[in-house]
Amino acid sequence: MAGRQPRPTADQPSLLEVAEPAPLVQSTSADHDPAAPPRVVVRRSPRRKRTVTAYRDADAIVVLIPQRMTKADERVYVEDMVAKVLARESRTGAPRGDEALARRADELAQRFLLPQLGYTPKPRSVSWVRNQNHRWGSCTPGSGTIRLSHRMQPMPAWVVDYVLLHELAHLVEAAHSRKFWQLVNVYPEAEKAQGYLEGFQAGQSQS
Repeated sequence: MAGRQPRPTADQPSLLEVAEPAPLVQSTSADHDPAAPPRVVVRRSPRRKRTVTAYRDADAIVVLIPQRMTKADERVYVEDMVAKVLARESRTGAPRGDEALARRADELAQRFLLPQLGYTPKPRSVSWVRNQNHRWGSCTPGSGTIRLSHRMQPMPAWVVDYVLLHELAHLVEAAHSRKFWQLVNVYPEAEKAQGYLEGFQAGQSQS
C-alpha cells in the first residue's frame, strides 16, 4: 500500500500528512520488541475536517482522522499512512531492533573511530533497554556491553548515532577525558545532537 493516494470525496480528507514523531509521549508497553510490527492507534477528531495525520509515538503509530470518516475509508487511509511512516523511518529513522542497532554501531566505528585509532572497538552486545530513564546510553567497558534507552527510538537517526558513538568511545576511554572528546567530536552532528538532547530533557522537566 506504500504510496497509495485514495481519492477524496466532499466528506473525506484532501491532504495526507506524515507528522514528525512526538518523542515526549512514552509508550506504556513494558516488554515491547523494537523489531516487532508497531501498534496502530486511530484517533477521531470532530475538529479535523480534511486531513489525515500520522506520527510515531514510541512503539505505536498514531493516525488522526476526521470524526465523520467511514470505517471503510478509515481502513484505506490508516493502511496508507502507516506505510508512509514506516517508509520514512526506513530512510531516516533510528534502528528499530538490537541487530540493526549493532550493525549501525559497527558502521559508526568504521567511519569515525577506525581513522583515529587504527582499529574499531568491538562491543560484545548493543541493545535497546527500557530501564534507563535518566540517561540516554550506557557502556560497561569490562563486559563490552552498550545499552541505549528506549526513549530515543522516536528520535532522529543522527541523534541516536551520536549517542552510539559516545558509548563506543567509552570502550576506548572510560572517562570523559580529553582523548574521549577528541574521539566523539569528529562526528559532524555532535554539537547539534547535544543541543537536541538537552532541549528534550528540559522539555520533559517542564511538562
